[in-house]
Amino acid sequence: MSSILTVEGVNKNFSGLKALDDVNISIEEGSVHAIIGPNGAGKSTFLNCLVGRLIPDTGTVTYFGQGKPENLSGVAPHEINQKGISRVFQTPEVFEELTIFENAMIPVMAHLDGSYKLNSWGGVLSRGEVIDHAEEILTDMGLIDKRDVHSGSLSRGDKRRLELAMCLAQEPKLLLLDEPTAGMARADTNNTIDLLKKIGETRNITKVIIEHDMHVVFSLATRVSVLARGHIIAEGTPNEMKGDARVQEAYLGGAHL
Repeated sequence: MSSILTVEGVNKNFSGLKALDDVNISIEEGSVHAIIGPNGAGKSTFLNCLVGRLIPDTGTVTYFGQGKPENLSGVAPHEINQKGISRVFQTPEVFEELTIFENAMIPVMAHLDGSYKLNSWGGVLSRGEVIDHAEEILTDMGLIDKRDVHSGSLSRGDKRRLELAMCLAQEPKLLLLDEPTAGMARADTNNTIDLLKKIGETRNITKVIIEHDMHVVFSLATRVSVLARGHIIAEGTPNEMKGDARVQEAYLGGAHL
């Protein structure tokens, strides 16, 4: 299986503190690759280097999603998004003053027309196309019956569902999820797991998941990399990581496994 993203020799320091230490990871196309580790391991820094919010001090982040290798280091976040990489944040980011349907229309318009102007119906884009695409994605995400509900009134689980719908409307090749079940009750967590499994069955999207909840990791991941003190200490299948002594030590005796 070919790689869609490779991280080679990435280092990132903050005032002498080494947040990432010679990180090397290859993300296989079509995989669900989990990045786990204790608090302060460097997971958020790693993700921010992938999406352009941080620039590595050294090393490269190479993306193969557009048919040729592209170095993403130094590329602006919105340009990385346009290349087919979408991100889901720890706290769901939706337009709370807008309805669910209005939220869905914005990324559809951006993807189809290359314009973020809400009143732009020119060129190849028609209002009917936007409506059809928005309705299709909301139906897939189980939100079409709530289309006129204002997003600010949604539960955390439904906000996450809407944020995923907004990401998928852009038809990404690579989806980055930063603790997608953080702050959720177990029922919402299980619903999110089921939703991500459904996305995997219906769309050819590679996923990278930063996650603390091992139930989520072992339910979804096909590959796991373990960060500790900014360095990759272990990598393998979920079952291999369960029994790895280095992983047990990083998680203080395996309390989280």
